[in-house]
Amino acid sequence: QVQLQESGGGLVQTGDSLRLSCASSGRTFSDYAMGWFRQAPGKTREFVAAISKNGARTYYPDSVKGRFAISRDNAKNTLYLEMNSLKPADTAVYHCAARLDFSGTYYINRYEYDYWGQGTQVTVSS
Repeated sequence: QVQLQESGGGLVQTGDSLRLSCASSGRTFSDYAMGWFRQAPGKTREFVAAISKNGARTYYPDSVKGRFAISRDNAKNTLYLEMNSLKPADTAVYHCAARLDFSGTYYINRYEYDYWGQGTQVTVSS
């Protein structure tokens, strides 16, 4: 079992930056590929960023590419999401997710993840 806890959300203005963290416990963090997803009210959970278990590979959708950066510190069992140039459209609850991985790849489909955090709210005002 893996426990995930997000932090770092808040209320910011358009153009501001935020750094989200996801602390992992319970199993060996470096065995898991990780991802960030977000969900706005009335919408489905949307993929935001993914990273392989050793951090060598990352992937972003066009909606955040160039603005967001995913990273991880396996020694600290922590996943990060650096968000820059925030827009009101980025307003959502942000969740981190983990998937046990044996191939060194990343995953972009929410159904491919086994464990989820409760989420942290990010609100971007115009």
